Formats: sequence, C-alpha cells, structure tokens
Amino acid sequence: MSTVILANGRFPTHSIPLTMLNNASRIVCCDGSVEHIDSLNIEPFAIVGDLDSLPDKFKIKFADRIYYNPDQESNDLTKSVLWCKSKGYYDITILAGTGKRDDHTIGNIGLLPRYKTMGMNVKMVTDFGVFTPILTSKRLDSFAKQQVSIFSFNNSTLITTKNLKYPITSTPLSSPWMGTLNQSLGSWFELTFEPGPLIVFQTHK
Repeated sequence: MSTVILANGRFPTHSIPLTMLNNASRIVCCDGSVEHIDSLNIEPFAIVGDLDSLPDKFKIKFADRIYYNPDQESNDLTKSVLWCKSKGYYDITILAGTGKRDDHTIGNIGLLPRYKTMGMNVKMVTDFGVFTPILTSKRLDSFAKQQVSIFSFNNSTLITTKNLKYPITSTPLSSPWMGTLNQSLGSWFELTFEPGPLIVFQTHK
C-alpha cells in the first residue's frame, strides 16, 4: 500500500512522479496542495496542516478528511508525516517538495533524515530524481552513468564510496558542494560512513 504525501511545492510534470501519484493507494495533501489533484479529478485521502492555504471550497468539499494541526513549530510536510506515522503508514513518497521557494526546498530536503530517525521509510521524488536519507552504511541500486550527489550534515562524518566515478576515501564532506556531481559506474554503488546521516540524490534514468 503506497502512500504519497503531496507537498505544496512545484507540481510534478515528469512521468515518474506522476505515475507514483496516479498509482498511490492514498494521497495525503499538505494543506492547499489539494488544488492540484482536484483539477485532475483525483481525490485526497487526507488533508493535513494549519489550513492557512486551503481555499474555503475545499474545506467544505473535503470536510470529512481534513486534519487540522495548528502547531507553528513544524511545517505542513512534517505534520503530514507525523499524521501518516500515527496511522501506521510508514512507507512514504513525498512529491512536490521542491520548487516555488528555494528556502522551502532546502528546508524540506533537510528534514528527510529526521523522518528516517522516526522510523519512516521515506524518499522525496522530483522531476529530476530522488532524494533518499540514509542513517547507516548502505549499497544503493543505480545504473551506469547515473548522476549521484551526496550531502553530509556533520563535518566529522568520514565517508568512503565504492563504484562511483570520483571515489571518496575516509574523507568528510566539510562543504555541501563537495559530494555533488558524482557518477555511478554500474548497477550499484556503496557508501560506508559513520556517524550519519547522509542524503543521497540520484537522477532518473
């Protein structure tokens, strides 16, 4: 049972995220993002947020599936993830989490490791690729010449890679750009690191 959280960023246009949206078992909308799927005649499973960007017509139309959360210490994406966790929906794909505002984009991507530490199996899919948070060393599926970027948020994290064009050997990524624009050499690559977390971006095929 696949769960998609539709954030209120740029609505996807690439076939991969659109297929995920259309095939989702349930779609949880962050507040006003319901406008996008309503125009496609797709119904939300739930609408979660502080409702500040939800038009009144949708408050009436979907009154039976609105979950109001006024907490100003977290954003609507986090509220939606927490709601999913409370319902036992642990496998989450986030769509429309980027675009529109650059600060929201950075914030939403930066939250992915937090969701992972909450026990959520989460990824963020954009028109260009997939952001995946990882907490421990891991081998990831890939394809030859796939573009790969690695982001670390801890200057003490030592990272070693295998099967990437530009290898990293027991080295910290002290600046965000240092792990970007790498390339997979085949059907997999491996990241060995401690402590975590890392965020990995992989382009679509």
